Amino acid sequence: MTDTDYMRAALDMASQGLAAGEVPVGAVVVLNGEIIGRGFNAPISRHDPSAHAEMMALRDAAQHLGNYRLVDCELFVTLEPCLMCAGAIMHARISRLVYGASDPKTGACGSVVDAFAYRRINHHTVVGSGVLAEQCGALISEFFAIRRAQQRRTSASKEFLDEA
Repeated sequence: MTDTDYMRAALDMASQGLAAGEVPVGAVVVLNGEIIGRGFNAPISRHDPSAHAEMMALRDAAQHLGNYRLVDCELFVTLEPCLMCAGAIMHARISRLVYGASDPKTGACGSVVDAFAYRRINHHTVVGSGVLAEQCGALISEFFAIRRAQQRRTSASKEFLDEA
């Protein structure tokens, strides 16, 4: 399988998150060509601020391996990881991270900060980006466009009721 195939699997996870009412971000962990961990955003449904797609996939992979160290594993995620997830990726010893769309608001792989650029940190993950970036970005953009439209409708309805 190729990076594109793994990113498609991450997009499938993002779609599951979307169906669950979460921000559609998905992730998969790969070891020796096999997907061993899967996750999608779930902070809303789990009432857990740490339940990002990356964290869920890392947890799943760690359970699969029976080890919190995910040495020689690769992580594919549809959106550039935030600082929390970047830290978890380093602590898990992920060898390679590939993300689809950049995140100009919270991205910790160069968009806002680059957590992986600090040479003093004891583990160094190789970072790649841009795989299926257009599809990954479009999924999130469409989600937020729909959310904003729903909020406008709700606000307009409230104003109408307040005037009545």
